Amino acid sequence: MTIVVICLIIVVFMPMLAKVPLAIMMNRSGGYDNRLPRLQQQSLEGFGARAQAAHQNCFEATSYFAPTILLVFTLNAIDHTTAYLCIAFVVSRLLYLVCYWANWHILRSSVWLLGMASVVAHYYFLLA
Repeated sequence: MTIVVICLIIVVFMPMLAKVPLAIMMNRSGGYDNRLPRLQQQSLEGFGARAQAAHQNCFEATSYFAPTILLVFTLNAIDHTTAYLCIAFVVSRLLYLVCYWANWHILRSSVWLLGMASVVAHYYFLLA
């Protein structure tokens, strides 16, 4: 159960990790605009734009993973398979960030698919 909780914590805080390169790029583009940060983010290009998209995608991924894990907890369905699937999701999400930042779009999509497959696998094992 500890591994599952740790993975959930990592996923919940992953948007903060993804914000670091975004904040750096915002700072490089004339200073971090704390009054209108989203407007400034929309003007970023290249790596900055990819960092912003990766940051936003972390929130989207959390909306798939967190409810799934809460359902696993609610149904008391935590086992080794659940732990491995959670680890797979976290690793895929970290690789996803790296791929996004590096502009490796095909690998990024493949890694995204693996992460989503781990979420779907949770439901498969819950229904089996």
